[in-house]
Parts: sequence; C-alpha cells; structure tokens
Amino acid sequence: MNSQALKDSGPRQPSIAHAILAGLCASLVGIGLARFAYTPLIPSLIEAHWFAANDVIYLGAANLIGYLAGALGTRQLTRWLSARQTLRLMMVLASVAFIACSVPLSLVWFFAWRFVSGVAGASIMVLAATTILPFVPSARKGLAGGAIFLGLGLGIAASGTLVPVLLDLGLRQTWIGLGLVSLLLTAVSWTGWPNSVAAAAPNSEAGPAQSSAALKLVYLQYALIAVGFVPGMVFMVDYVARGLGWGTHSAGTFWVIYGVGAIFGPIGYGLLADRIGYGAVIRLALCIQVIAVIPLVLGHSALTIAPAVWVIGTFAAGIVPMVLGRVQHLLPADLCAQRSAWSRATTVFALFQALAGYGFSYLFSLSKGDHRVLFMVGAGAFVLALIAELGLLAFHRISPGTSREQGATRQT
Repeated sequence: MNSQALKDSGPRQPSIAHAILAGLCASLVGIGLARFAYTPLIPSLIEAHWFAANDVIYLGAANLIGYLAGALGTRQLTRWLSARQTLRLMMVLASVAFIACSVPLSLVWFFAWRFVSGVAGASIMVLAATTILPFVPSARKGLAGGAIFLGLGLGIAASGTLVPVLLDLGLRQTWIGLGLVSLLLTAVSWTGWPNSVAAAAPNSEAGPAQSSAALKLVYLQYALIAVGFVPGMVFMVDYVARGLGWGTHSAGTFWVIYGVGAIFGPIGYGLLADRIGYGAVIRLALCIQVIAVIPLVLGHSALTIAPAVWVIGTFAAGIVPMVLGRVQHLLPADLCAQRSAWSRATTVFALFQALAGYGFSYLFSLSKGDHRVLFMVGAGAFVLALIAELGLLAFHRISPGTSREQGATRQT
C-alpha cells in the first residue's frame, strides 16, 4: 500500500503521524507501564503490608502469565472484533487495571487485574504495529516501527522516574495516577487507529517451504533472545545494589540508564534498518550485546558498567520492531499471515521469557547469588541467536546484500 493509502481509504482514517502516535501510546500503556512500572512498586507493596513478600513476587508473574494468554488468544479475539476495536478495548482494560489495583481487596483480586493487564499488553503487541505499518511507505517502515515500540523504552524510563515521584503521594495514589495517565494516552490514541486493510487468507503454512523454514528459525532466534534478555532486565538492579555493593540509590540510577537506552533503541535501530536492512541490524545488535556483557562480568567501575547497561537497554525495546520487520519481509503483501506469524513469535517470546525467569532464578540460587554467571549464560543465548541469524542468510529472501529487506530481495 502506498503512502497515500491512509488518506485515500476513507474520511475516518487518521494521518500516518496520528496512527504512529496511537501505536506509541498503546505500547507505553500495555507494556511500558503495565509491566515495567510494577518493579519499583514491589518494595512499597511489601512495606505497606498490602501483601507478603512472597505474594508480591507471585503477583509479578501474573502479568507474564496474562501476556502469554493474550498472545495465544488475540487471533481468536480478532475474529469477533476488528483490530481497531480490540486495541481500544485493551487500552481501556489496561488503564482500568491500574485503578483496580489501587484497592487491594484480596490476593485473587490483585492477581486477576495484573493478569488482565498482561492480556492487554500481548494483544497490543500483536496488533498495534501490524495494524499501522501497512499504511507506512516501505522506506520508512523501520523508523515507524521503532516509533511505535518507543513506548516500551518510555515505560522503562518512567518506572525509574515517574513512579518514585508518584510514590511520594502514596501507594494507592500511585496506582490511580498510573491509571489516569493511561486513560489520557488512551484518549489520545482513540481516533488514531486506521481501519484494517483487506488481507488475504493466511498462507504461512501453505506458502513456500523456504518461508516456512525461515520463520521457524525466526521463532527460535526470538526465543533465544527472550532468554538472553532476562539477566539484564530482572537482575540488573539487584546486581548493582547488592552484587557490586553500591546501594539502592545507585541501582535506581542504573535502571534509569537502562531505560534511556531502551528509549534510544527502537528509533536508532529503526533508522538503521531503513538503510541497511533488518537482518544486518539484528546481527550487529547481537554482536554488540555479547560484547556489552564483558564489562558486567569483569568490570568494577561505573565508567565501564554504565555504558554497558545503556547498550543492553537499547536492545530491550529495539529488537522488537526488528523481528517484526523480518516477519513482514518473509510474508510480503499478506497482512493476515504476517499477523498470524507475529502472534506466534510473541507467544514464543512470552513463553521462553517466563521459563527463563524461573530458570535464572534457580541458577542464581545454585550459583550462591553470583550475578556474573547469569550474565554469561544470557550472553551465551545471544550467541546462539546470532548463529540462528546466520542460518537465515541461507534463504534467498534474506540476503546480507539487501539494502532494505522490506522491499524487493536482491541477491549477492
């Protein structure tokens, strides 16, 4: 679809800029805030005696379980509602979930609403970009995808900046404040969702064998990336605070650094992808991630560890639009198949991230609290993801000589 499609397909269609803004708002509400804002609230939930310490950790898993359920159920939901209606509904549910959590009626009540926020996040992840990107010119899809998923990075940064400010008002007020912010973002995005374009029936299974095999490698790679994410995302704060002995204040500062990296990642990688292609960016990013682990394992200076944390943060949100771009390139001109494949990729990512969370927790205990072991295992997962990426080069649709993988394929 050309750049005029959004303007020519009817008066109800928003501008491309408004559609991208809607996607950014959705990713910020559904993932950025709904998932990452919970982490800095954990100490306050325990100190306020809302729940016991073990229950608070259990409630944190509710969002991940809901995310997996949402990734599995979104395709069925879109058979009943349009993508636009589903996205609006999920943003409202995520916003209401924040407000509902301001009243800790019971463990079940709280778990249910954290579960709902996870479902909403997964649905937004599956639908937002695949609803918007068909209307974006091919030469700008990387940048547009990065802008849509910028909300992930903004949410991580907000968890280290906005949440502490709200906590000064009180724990209940913090939940309500997050809900009001989310409702405001929902209102901004409400008319920004385009009508879905006509799509062919899914053909990802019935398509060429090369595309099918390449997609399986993409799923494998995304699963390995999910595993590699966990040490930095889950254990970084504890590593700085207790592993290095620098205290909770320094740990909060490093989490903000991680968040700033996550803000830069989607846009930076997106711009680069528009120039050299998604595959080249993924290969480069994976290599950099492996190198960035070295200061964490060997270094003891903030001057070396802070840049490494920033680099690791760029990958947290930046890799998402890159993998989506790869999926779209493998299934050109078939929106339905793209959405189906992206839903599977999101499901795989959610499953392996949840499994890795438990696995790394066990490894942390087994290693007697050695954070460096976790970082090395995470780097190993990135190395395996890089091997899978190199395997994708064997398929003619993905060539290292392709200047823009979202366009026609050029062999070298």
